[in-house]
Formats: sequence, C-alpha cells, structure tokens
Amino acid sequence: MVNTSEFIERLEILLTYYDLSASAFADKVDVQRSSISHLLSGRNKPSLEFVLKVIKAFPEVNLYWLLNGKGSFPQNEKLMDKTSPPSFEQEKIQPKEVPSDLSTKQKKIERIVLFYSDGSFESFDPS
Repeated sequence: MVNTSEFIERLEILLTYYDLSASAFADKVDVQRSSISHLLSGRNKPSLEFVLKVIKAFPEVNLYWLLNGKGSFPQNEKLMDKTSPPSFEQEKIQPKEVPSDLSTKQKKIERIVLFYSDGSFESFDPS
C-alpha cells in the first residue's frame, strides 16, 4: 500500500525538479488543478489513473520510486529512450525440457483481453 504522506513528498520533489507549479504540473499530467491541490494537501489519495498519467507525462520517473520510494529518480539515462519499453534485468532462465507428447499438441487461444489507456478492458472468447 502506498504511504500517502511519503507519496506527497515525492510528488513535491517532482515539482521542484521540473520547476513546475502545482497548476502547471496538473496541466502537464492532464488532470484537474484541484486534483493536485487535494493530493498535496493530503485530502485525497493518488489514484492508479493519476499515477499512470504521471509516468506517461514524465517517462524518466521510476514507477517504484514514485509509489514506494524504492529505486531512483531520475532513472538512469540509458532507460530514458522513449522509443523502447523499459528494460528490466532478469536472471537468465534455462528452458525446461518439455515432454515430447506435450510439445506436439496444438495450442488453442482461450481468451483475448484488451486493456485501454482509460483503465477499461474488453475480453473476447474466440469460441
């Protein structure tokens, strides 16, 4: 769960770093100015939609830093390429050997789910 008072501190760091007023930040993130005011005063908690808008408007902001204070801000310069998705270092996982009877079976699509930027989604069953 996000600690609201610490989230507010990180939001204020963003405002200072980018030298933006609360109203200019609201315009940049595309939210109502009162939303920023209510967040900064502690009246409201940040919504998922708000957090996603901040990350979209400022791609160099690390999501985990914004939510939990873990990570760094601004992110490493190498990760700031807006044309490619962020990369995460992962352990190299060795593929497991698949039994021959399973590898020859035909895969079938069970469901397709589309997620939209407004937070809504649609689910399609091909049958």
